[in-house]
Amino acid sequence: MALLAGADAMAAVRLGVAMTALQVSIGSLNDIVDAPHDRGRTPAKPIPGGLVSTTEAWAAAIGGAALGLALALPSGVATLLLAMVVLAIGYAYDLAFKGTAWSWLPFAIGIPLLPVFGWLGATGGLPSSFTILLPVAVIAGAALAVANARADVERDAAAGVESVATRLGIERAWAVNAGLLGVVVLLAAVTLIDQGAPALAMLGALGAGIIIGIGVFLGRHADSAGRERAWELEAVGVGILAAAWLAGTTLGQ
Repeated sequence: MALLAGADAMAAVRLGVAMTALQVSIGSLNDIVDAPHDRGRTPAKPIPGGLVSTTEAWAAAIGGAALGLALALPSGVATLLLAMVVLAIGYAYDLAFKGTAWSWLPFAIGIPLLPVFGWLGATGGLPSSFTILLPVAVIAGAALAVANARADVERDAAAGVESVATRLGIERAWAVNAGLLGVVVLLAAVTLIDQGAPALAMLGALGAGIIIGIGVFLGRHADSAGRERAWELEAVGVGILAAAWLAGTTLGQ
């Protein structure tokens, strides 16, 4: 996203590593919070499985946050503040929203901040066209949240933890996930065609749509590990679709 905004390669790598570090921090805290519930569950997660100690997980959480914020700072105060917001939303999920029927909300708010972070970090500002991109990103974030919750539905149910997937039921949750992602792909396709996007952008969007479709298809009847891989495929596809969309239309101008 930073490269699409015009950043040089080093700045783009710095911003990419910064966001990765922030997500490492959020994910590590999530595993720390979940460790008591995950003990004895199958498949085992890193802490209860003995692959990572709680101390090491805390080191990753604190170190990831520090590294992410430090790498965001060279892009300016606004990018640093946005990095703090990303952490706050992720931590809110880990500590408060996870295990509730509202667990999708931090995803719906947080996912749209990923392209914003890349663009803001590269340029110091945002084009007015992001008012179009962001609502669609909210839909994508909600869809990915439902898919993520489906991956843990048996574990959550066994631990007495409520999520959007346990509330909806695994089949209805799949339908919601598929429907929301279908809306995202359709809106992107219509926009690209309407803007007369170049062939490369159309090809990228097509490839992204195929990846998303494979993830949705594979996740329908898969076991917990399969649903985990499926939602990761969906997330990769959504990221590629966002890049192709911005590259192929006037939204980024």
